[in-house]
This record gives sequence, structure tokens and C-alpha cells, in this order.
Amino acid sequence: MITTDVTWFNYLVIGWIILAILLLPLLIFVRAPYGRHSNEKWGPMIDNKLGWILMESPSLFMFAILFLIGPVEKTTTSWIFFACWTFHYTNRSFIFPLRTKTNGKKMPLMISLSAVLFNLVNGGINGYFLGFLGPEYSVAWMQTPQFIIGISLFIIGMVINWQSDNILLNLRKPGEGGYKIPQGGLFKYVTSPNFFGEIIEWTGFAIMVWSLPALSFAIWTFCNLVPRGLNHHAWYKEKFGSDYPSDRKAILPGLV
Repeated sequence: MITTDVTWFNYLVIGWIILAILLLPLLIFVRAPYGRHSNEKWGPMIDNKLGWILMESPSLFMFAILFLIGPVEKTTTSWIFFACWTFHYTNRSFIFPLRTKTNGKKMPLMISLSAVLFNLVNGGINGYFLGFLGPEYSVAWMQTPQFIIGISLFIIGMVINWQSDNILLNLRKPGEGGYKIPQGGLFKYVTSPNFFGEIIEWTGFAIMVWSLPALSFAIWTFCNLVPRGLNHHAWYKEKFGSDYPSDRKAILPGLV
């Protein structure tokens, strides 16, 4: 992946996008076995919190290392891109899992390791682009429609994601187990507003950076989280039956 040949780098990223699209149908019908869908059929199990940290943190570190060591000049604009990525993944890698009330829960080690690969690639191609290949984003870039629309979407998506996570984290009291139907916020409209917020975030990032690697990550986010949201929706309907709000969509308000 580390090459100064932009053409081959673009081929790699296009191939990565194609893989996401090809995997979309499979992900819709196969429930990734972690969280509420976790089971022991996928091999050895590890602590849920540890697994979450292991699978999310590579994106944070890979992106940061490649961005920082790359020769492309670090401008105010590119530092904003860096801040957006690291802010999200610091929360996702460490703060969120340590806030979860899932003591004793397990997840398959294989799922955690496969996510490590996924996050290494996504963090790697975006960090490498901004650190080694990308343009020197000038301060004037912050006045472009791409930047203004993109950062606005990123912030909106992040707020939705965090608000939804907080609702989920506060469903259980300390020492309490089991699942409840989330209420409030965008849960009024969809089963997984946390995923919806993340899709908006990375769509905004792709518009803000206006690069092929950022677009690839937005596509991967969509292809990964829409099936996950559909699986969550089906699970809630199976578990709660007629008690589950019939007018809620799975992940995209009013659509899916």
C-alpha cells in the first residue's frame, strides 16, 4: 500500500470499494455475531470490552501514524481532518467500550480480528492519502462548499451518534441485564439512529476531504451499518413482537 504511485493507490482504493459493494448482500443475510447477536459458533470468545478496543483502535493509530509521518505539509485544514478522525475513534475505541454496562459479555475473537483488518485498511488508506499523497489543503479550502457542507454533516452525524449511544448506555441500571426498547431522540423513527448518525458523519467527511479514500470509507460505513441496522431491527421485532413500535424503520428514517 505504501507507494508513491498515485495510480496504483487509486486502483487499490477502487478495489476496496468494489469489495464493500460485493459484500453488502452477504452482510444483509448473515448476522455478525457480536453484541446482541453474539454466539460461540464462531470460535474462541474474548471479553466484549477488550474485543471492542482491539478492533476499533487500529483505525485510530494507523491513521494518526501515517498522517503524522507523511511529508505533505500539515495545514490548518488538514489538522481539522485529523481532529475529526481522531476525535471519533478515540471515543469509539476507548471511551464508548469503557462506558458500556456489559460486564461478563463475550464476543468471538475471530470477529475482533477481522475488524482489525478492516480498520487497518480504512485508517491506512485515509492516513496515507492525507500524509503522503493528498494536496496541501489551504485555508481557502475551508471556504469551499465541500468543506462547509461536509463538516456540517460530520458534526450533525456525530451529535446523533453520541446522543443515541447515550440513550442505549442509560437503558440499563448498574448490575441490570437484559434488553429494553430504546425511546427518545431519533429512536422515535429508526431502530439504529447511532448507525444512521455514523453514516452521516463519514458521508460528511468524504465531502469535506473530497478524496477517493474518504469516499471509500463512507461507502464501507454504509455497506457495513445498513445490514447491521436491518439485523438489529429484525432482532427487536423477534424479541418484543407487537410491543415493538410498528412505525419504526431500521436505520434510514422514512426509507429503510
